[in-house]
Amino acid sequence: MFFVFVRYGSAVDGPVLNGAISASGQVLTTGEAAKVLGCSRQHVVDLCEEGKLAYTTVGRHRRVLRRDVEAIRSRTDHLSRAERRSLWLAYAVAGRIVADPDRARALARRQIDRMRPVARGQARQWVAEWERLLDGPLEDLLMSLTDPSPLGRELRQTSPYAGLLDQGERERVLASWRRFDRSDRG
Repeated sequence: MFFVFVRYGSAVDGPVLNGAISASGQVLTTGEAAKVLGCSRQHVVDLCEEGKLAYTTVGRHRRVLRRDVEAIRSRTDHLSRAERRSLWLAYAVAGRIVADPDRARALARRQIDRMRPVARGQARQWVAEWERLLDGPLEDLLMSLTDPSPLGRELRQTSPYAGLLDQGERERVLASWRRFDRSDRG
């Protein structure tokens, strides 16, 4: 048996055993971090390279702390402008879902029926995830819709809620978002 101790700053956070996470689950490979975030391993590598996720190397392999990965799941400061815009629209859609869940779910199921036959590759996975969410608790659906994590961002790209906001509502939300985005950037 061979132990490697990964050092972040001056504290040893936990052993890595032959490249796998330790029993404490504190140190993750980029692949394991990708599973936690619901994104590709390459995206985790990109986060590391951009300085958005602290890492260390063991040999030639990056290792990250689970707590850092979990922190990324709940942050919105790493979102692009387009992703923040999409999140604002998702907040408005969530409001409509809460106001009339039965109508919203019916619309989403009709959209899923249209999407399923043409979904290819990764989109097929997201359509299946939306179906699962539509059949589950409303709170899970709302949390997934408004989740700022990479998983939430990917899910919003295939949202079955097109048409839930009418054009006027959509324009008002986007105008509000533009005002907020300008003021937030200073």
